[in-house]
Amino acid sequence: MFSATASIPDPSQDFIALCHSQARLLATALQADWSAVYLTSEEEGKAVNLIPVLIYPLRETIERPGEQPTQLREGKQEINLSNLSKGLPTNLDRSLIIPENERVEAKDYQIVLPLVYQETVLGVLVTYREAYPWQPEEFNQVQQIADTLAIACLLDQRGEWYERQLQRQQLKQQQERDRLDDLFHQVRNPLTALKVFGKLLLKRLGGDEQSSSIVKNIVQEGEHLQDLIKDFESYQNSLINEEEVITLNTESVDISDNLSFSLPASQSLTLTEVDVWDILETVLISAESIAENKGINLRVDKPKHLEPILGNSSSLREVFSNLIDNSIKYTPSSGKVTIKLGLSKIIDDKKYQGILIEDTGYGIPLEDKEHIFERHYRGIQSKNDISGSGLGLAIVKEFITKMGGLIELFSPILDNNRGTRFIVWLVSN
Repeated sequence: MFSATASIPDPSQDFIALCHSQARLLATALQADWSAVYLTSEEEGKAVNLIPVLIYPLRETIERPGEQPTQLREGKQEINLSNLSKGLPTNLDRSLIIPENERVEAKDYQIVLPLVYQETVLGVLVTYREAYPWQPEEFNQVQQIADTLAIACLLDQRGEWYERQLQRQQLKQQQERDRLDDLFHQVRNPLTALKVFGKLLLKRLGGDEQSSSIVKNIVQEGEHLQDLIKDFESYQNSLINEEEVITLNTESVDISDNLSFSLPASQSLTLTEVDVWDILETVLISAESIAENKGINLRVDKPKHLEPILGNSSSLREVFSNLIDNSIKYTPSSGKVTIKLGLSKIIDDKKYQGILIEDTGYGIPLEDKEHIFERHYRGIQSKNDISGSGLGLAIVKEFITKMGGLIELFSPILDNNRGTRFIVWLVSN
């Protein structure tokens, strides 16, 4: 006995076209009045059903003497094997119904052949005519058509499976790239801070040559790490612009729910009561040094009392770090960066606390604002000498969304078409 397949995917248009041509061949060469191709569909714990793929010529009903007509309509109507035809063998083995000399009913003039490949039933071919019985040589021709359809069906299913696997592998590779991009981006900010600290320390050490030599080595190694990160990012960007040849893995591919090595997945992001100032204060330690080194005035406006918000400490640190780093990076010397805490507003009957970060920098053109939170998008900034990966704001938006917050962007905010303002809104706890 043959076995039925499990859960068959939708057939391709190429397979349906082949079924149509073979049914037309049965009609023209063998004078078949009606032919149909069904594919098996099996759900766990349920009987095997047949899904009509092609009925030629299409009729609303096919009536047979002595039985209720089986409804045959276009679409994905499922028909149980036992209701398809009284001539369908219970074991789905190959069968031929050739009438004897006595008078027979019209139903006996049909051939029902399962589409079988390597003892697996992929579907059923049914063809029938009223005028006269089928002859053995005609049956052989119908059997060849059934064999052709069985092989085509198998190739169609495998092709679709391979296509799905290819897409999953491409998605997995893209996720792995994103993980590395995010990881290197998040390494860059503290590395820049360490470099600035080293340079400031060198100024303060003065004539202490032995200590200065150690600090210089630290600064040089930091610069070396930055160069390595830049080289890696250049390599990653070159891969994005190239057509890659992917070797298809014949085993199923699992796609991780995590988006990044360092970014918690939405399922695992724990939200707790968080003091915004506690997080921001640690970020400002390095930001103030970087701003001072660049000649930028960094000002913080903080009320005496701040309500806690609902968030994630590590995620919030990344949000503030990226936004403040961008403000300093894209503000020229003698510019100003302002951070204001304690904003408040009601959104959909829910109270939110706002953190404003604005600068007097170059601003964001109107055409870039629509895409500014997309991964790797830099817009007009890609044409200047300021390095960047286009990931910072994408990471910011992702984290804020996962914390149930919102982010607003205003740019330009100054009369000279410069300046940018971000307001992060987080749920007050």
